[in-house]
Amino acid sequence: MSSTSNTTTIGMMGAPSRRNTELALLVFAVVIPVFAYANVGLAKEGSIPGGLLSYGIGLGLLAGIAHLVVRKWAPYADPLMLPIATLLNGMGLVLIWRLDQERLVDGPKAAGQLMWSTLGIALFIAVLVFLKDHRVLQRYTYISMVTALVLLISPMFFPAVNGAKIWITIPGVGGLQPGEFAKIIITVFFAGYLMVKRDALALASRRFMGLYLPRGRDLGPILVIWAVSMMILVFETDLGTSLLFFGLFVVMLYVATERTSWIVFGLLLSVGGAVVVASFSPHVGSRVDNWLDPLALSNGGVTETAQVYYAFGSGGMLGSGLGQGYSRLIGGLGAKSDYILATVGEELGLTGMMAVLVLYGLLIERGMRTALAARDPFGKLLAVGLAGAFALQVFVVAGGVTGLIPLTGMTMPFLAQGGSSVIANWALVAILLRISDTARRPAPAPAPSPDAEMTQVVRP
Repeated sequence: MSSTSNTTTIGMMGAPSRRNTELALLVFAVVIPVFAYANVGLAKEGSIPGGLLSYGIGLGLLAGIAHLVVRKWAPYADPLMLPIATLLNGMGLVLIWRLDQERLVDGPKAAGQLMWSTLGIALFIAVLVFLKDHRVLQRYTYISMVTALVLLISPMFFPAVNGAKIWITIPGVGGLQPGEFAKIIITVFFAGYLMVKRDALALASRRFMGLYLPRGRDLGPILVIWAVSMMILVFETDLGTSLLFFGLFVVMLYVATERTSWIVFGLLLSVGGAVVVASFSPHVGSRVDNWLDPLALSNGGVTETAQVYYAFGSGGMLGSGLGQGYSRLIGGLGAKSDYILATVGEELGLTGMMAVLVLYGLLIERGMRTALAARDPFGKLLAVGLAGAFALQVFVVAGGVTGLIPLTGMTMPFLAQGGSSVIANWALVAILLRISDTARRPAPAPAPSPDAEMTQVVRP
């Protein structure tokens, strides 16, 4: 009997879809926030909160519908992304509800965040259902550029909020941050542009101190992007979006060309531009001063940054327990936004903080793994860009809260309060799942030729 009759290929059998693995992980992703919700109620009121059942059913229903859609329309997608996003989103809802109990100045936000999360999962479903192939996005390379620039410039014509013009106000909807959606759209443009121009950008004219210096005419794109990011920083005083926008382009440029010199030029331009802007922008300058001297008194009281450091210090290794911290002392609107990490650090301790960061790291790693597995150059660059944008946002927010870099005012993905952020990040995960499904989907088995069949019959 021929040995070839016993061999089967993955293409013939079908690669494992891992959807059952995803379902099992989703159960934990729903159960953990439900227990956290109950823990907060017991700590604050001494009893199980009345909304526990409805919260658990609601979160489980949203996760179940998303899973069924992935099982139907992206059966070979990565099995970890959806559970991780669900767990982070669920814990974010619990933390926001926990802060609502402190009756902070901005009022309760948990119900509104649940509504925005539902809209985000609805957009997640729409992307998977209607975006059959991620390569379709390549057709809209330059349309994406125009759309992203419009979104980035639009907050300039609206009033500033907390010193930064990052919001637009829509009647009946409220405030939205267009920069959250622009990071996805601009990634589509970068992927399409760099796929075509990467060979020209990779050429070097001379070598200096071990670095390949790019040609003068090839510096044009990075100088234009740098100028746009500086305009955002100057006119909107939005340090976070400026760093994210420029950093994303430099990362994708390095991946496309494999030239370390682009990273060096990018760092020099970003640091130089930030120093110049901080010297004459009061809002950016105050954030730099607060970063350099966080314990300085402000208006006769302790600054929010100092309160955040106190929260991290009092959390210790295991934390004070959910609902038993003093996050209300931070005050302001940032307690439920970027400063929400202070609540994690105080009430869950260093252990809980590291667990949250590991979840973010796993999500980013799965995005990078998707880029490596993608079969087309556009998909590789798009996956790298989306995972890189997510990683940069996590770094900028976590770095600002922990004092590694100046505070930027961006929201922590999935965890912090913000409708625009949660909707945009669910769309980002959906696109990564679409690329992952395309990359992991087994190729159809080739039809056997008549000659091969005859050889198999004749061979003893």
